[in-house]
Amino acid sequence: MNDYLKTSIFEHKKVRFDKDSIKHSLSNSLTYSVGKDTVTATDRDMFFATAYMVRNRLIDRWMETMRSYYVNDVKRVYYFSLEFLMGRTLMNGVHNLAFEQQFREALKESAINLDEIREVEPDAALGNGGLGRLAACFLDSMATLDLPGYGYGIRYEYGMFAQRIEDGRQVEHPDNWLRYGNPWEFPRPEVLHQVKFHGRVVQYADERGMLRYHWIDTDDVMAMAFDTPIPGYGTRTANNMRLWSAKATRDFELRYFNEGNYVKAVEDKNASENLSKVLYPDDSTAMGRELRLKQQYFFVCASLHDILRRYRKYQNNFDALPDKVAIQLNDTHPAIAIPELMRLLVDLHHLEWEKAWNITTRTFAYTNHTLMPEALETWAVTLFESILPRHLQIIYEINRRLLRDVMHRYPGDNGILRRMSIIDEEGGRRIRMAHLAIVGSHKVNGVAQIHTELMKQTIFRDFDRFFPGKIINITNGITPRRWLNQANRRLAELITSRIGPGWIKDLTQLKRLVPLADDASFREEFAAVKRLDKERLVAMLKKKLGIDINPDSLFDVQIKRIHEYKRQLLNVLHVVTLYNRIRHDPNAGHVHRTVIFGGKAAPGYSMAKLIIKLINDIADIVNNDPRVAGHLKVVFIPNYDVSTAEEMIPAADLSEQISTAGTEASGTGNMKLALNGALTIGTLDGANIEIREEVGEDNIFIFGLTATEITEMKANGYQPLDFYHSNAELRTVLDMIGSGFFSPDEPGRFKPVIDTLLQHGDKYFLLADYASYIACQKKVDAAYQDQEEWIRKAILNVAQMGKFSSDRTILQYANEIWDAKPAKPAPLQVDEIG
Repeated sequence: MNDYLKTSIFEHKKVRFDKDSIKHSLSNSLTYSVGKDTVTATDRDMFFATAYMVRNRLIDRWMETMRSYYVNDVKRVYYFSLEFLMGRTLMNGVHNLAFEQQFREALKESAINLDEIREVEPDAALGNGGLGRLAACFLDSMATLDLPGYGYGIRYEYGMFAQRIEDGRQVEHPDNWLRYGNPWEFPRPEVLHQVKFHGRVVQYADERGMLRYHWIDTDDVMAMAFDTPIPGYGTRTANNMRLWSAKATRDFELRYFNEGNYVKAVEDKNASENLSKVLYPDDSTAMGRELRLKQQYFFVCASLHDILRRYRKYQNNFDALPDKVAIQLNDTHPAIAIPELMRLLVDLHHLEWEKAWNITTRTFAYTNHTLMPEALETWAVTLFESILPRHLQIIYEINRRLLRDVMHRYPGDNGILRRMSIIDEEGGRRIRMAHLAIVGSHKVNGVAQIHTELMKQTIFRDFDRFFPGKIINITNGITPRRWLNQANRRLAELITSRIGPGWIKDLTQLKRLVPLADDASFREEFAAVKRLDKERLVAMLKKKLGIDINPDSLFDVQIKRIHEYKRQLLNVLHVVTLYNRIRHDPNAGHVHRTVIFGGKAAPGYSMAKLIIKLINDIADIVNNDPRVAGHLKVVFIPNYDVSTAEEMIPAADLSEQISTAGTEASGTGNMKLALNGALTIGTLDGANIEIREEVGEDNIFIFGLTATEITEMKANGYQPLDFYHSNAELRTVLDMIGSGFFSPDEPGRFKPVIDTLLQHGDKYFLLADYASYIACQKKVDAAYQDQEEWIRKAILNVAQMGKFSSDRTILQYANEIWDAKPAKPAPLQVDEIG
């Protein structure tokens, strides 16, 4: 391609950000991209036209960024994650491209209702909870910091599920978020990689007598790339998120078509493409487990092929791979990438094992997200052998060499060999993916100070001794662009009016708000913003659920995945306790409180689903009891997602972070809520400890046993019945739930909940923490009654949240793990974009 042509291609598409240009682009997008005019266009058509207009203003930066990375051969960071909970993109793109004022004016003059078209956009259903939202925040920060970062994952056609509440129960419906197409993605049919499953391994000697392995007779599927640009804020950098969609191989289909077996051809095509249909298939069945393992290998295999293809454009051997490539494993889901890279280097490129292993371990790093042994991912050896026979051989060899070295370090200590082995031999042979990830990475990080220390003291103690310095801490963070500047525009504008806009890229500048906590006029403005945010949530709940709530009440919010360790049930016990107190003495000066829950339960998690039913049954009784009218309301908001969070978080007064100490790795909801001026009630768990250090003990409500005290109580034999018998108020609450007070149509409905607490050991220490939690909630009531002081505390929470920016987190990764440097793009002309 000659220089003139290259220049013309890349310069005639330059777009402007003035109002008139935006209006012109909107008109063109509606006509030439959507194929409608203003007479026939629906709200969805107008959304797509608007999205294409925003996307076109992003593409130049994206192409400049990608070309710049190629020309300068920079070190790239690849973030491997099975989830990317991106939320909606339209306003995020507008804010990060910094043309909101012109955008709003252009839409207004074009008679486009922004609120209506914004509601048309579905949340991208590429994740479930904190893991996926963390990945999305990290992509935003990498782009904002000009770090060459790529996200790699799966383009799920359906999300986990859309949650509806029917008769108080969670009912799962398909989340067909791609039903009308996705204007933000670019399909890349030319970027295809073959992924193999099943088959058998043939061993042979090459011409030098070296043993080689050939994986044959496989079932194959193709991975096709879909690219989405990720814009940074206040920079020209726009990075790439590449997601893989499964496609049947052409040869596979044609074989059956040529034989006239059309039904078989269609069946196998559908089976192949099921790999990228659904986020997290139910793994309670053998079929679900097989599909989930295939999903994990599918995306890491395609991603590694893609990375090596890109790397080989400039390098003729693999010596420099760790200097040019950093791969971060977000939890153990992508850990199969370690044996896969070994397979590629040893089997396909014929590197010696030791050299390949050195390259592999220097390339990978692993983030651990759980302390609970039962939550650490393992796979049955038999399943692995069937699906990935060559990888099982490689894992065996990795393990053999590991145990040899451990034996040399600790001769005669069979216990440490058993504990550190990648293969768990007890109760059926299983592959411990966390062990594989630790051994195959040069750095392993926890995501909060307490989490990392507990990793080193408990589940990974032996690995910390054997690999001193490998396990480090990098506390999680959230992007202030999404979780304050976008989600809470009123508060963002108030902050900017006092300290300028620099906080959006440097959250530590919020410290300049500290003196304003004592400024009466600022407190008044802050309180007015909170009131408007609460009124917005009130209107949303009225519109969607038909529920009236009092905006002057304390909004007590617990929004997160429904799980026993997150202890929504402890919150429920407090609700029933409040209900009883109000019924017995309505005139006792109770603080008006609205308790709001949101979150999904995994489809196969019966106890979590029963807790959702319990919340809704209690809400039905409490909300309709005239004796507590105005004092207490309970709300469960269905289908909690990023967009719902953006409406709920700014309105929250109290943030429930009440997991059993030692179980929550970090949490990020705690950070989002505190950043928006909610006060935290929580245990000394996860990042709550560091939040307390930042905001001060007087500006947070801490209760309950510590992780050390929990361990001691376990060792001494925890007896939950002792708490039941010694606390009359607790006993009344449990008896009401267990006897059918809230489920008169089926009195025994919640007996399994009570049995879990009283008969099955109360695994998460709800009864042990109950009295402390109730007493702490009493302190919350007292504090809320002094509104001036409450607002002062809320301002101090916002002001001290600078540490919890994902920008800080990503800079730590870049400096302490990836050795990655910023690479600002410049306009360039080259032939290829990868």
